[in-house]
Parts: sequence; C-alpha cells; structure tokens
Amino acid sequence: MGLIVNGGNAKSSAFEAIAAAKKGDFETADAKLTEADNFLVEAHNSQTGMLTQEAQGNHAKVTLLTVHSQDHLMNAITFRDLAGEIVDLYKRLDGKDTK
Repeated sequence: MGLIVNGGNAKSSAFEAIAAAKKGDFETADAKLTEADNFLVEAHNSQTGMLTQEAQGNHAKVTLLTVHSQDHLMNAITFRDLAGEIVDLYKRLDGKDTK
C-alpha cells in the first residue's frame, strides 16, 4: 500500500504545483514539487523493500493489487516530471525563468 498511497500523494502534490504556478505562486509551486519528490522517495523505499524481499528468495504472489501499485507509482513519476516542466513554462511566461 506504500506505493499506492505515496504515489497518489506525489501525483496530488505535483498537480497542486501546476495549479499554484498557474496563479503565479511559484514559491508554493516549488514547495509542492519538493513535496511530490519526498512522497516519491517514500514510494521508492517501499518498492525497494519489495525488490529486496524478492532478491532474497521471498517471492511475492503477483496480484492485481501489486500490478496496480506499480502502475500507480510509474504514473506518479511521469506526472511529477511533467509538472516540473509545466511549472518551468509558467515561470518563463511570467518572466521568472532563472535558467
């Protein structure tokens, strides 16, 4: 469940970052992207634990829930990456681009 919960939280935070950037609130947007990154670290830690168990010979039964959790995490990672790009675009449009 760590993958699903943290993946979902990461995606929500990334979406909130886009909403904040759209309003010109780049401080909040950056904070939300950082928050999303932190949730993704937690999700990755859960995934690493599962992979470690598998490598040690403790094979997990692959269920629909397992597949769903991996899918959820990958979507969250993709959404976070895109949110970062969208926030950067809003910054550029607002003249706040520092790159």
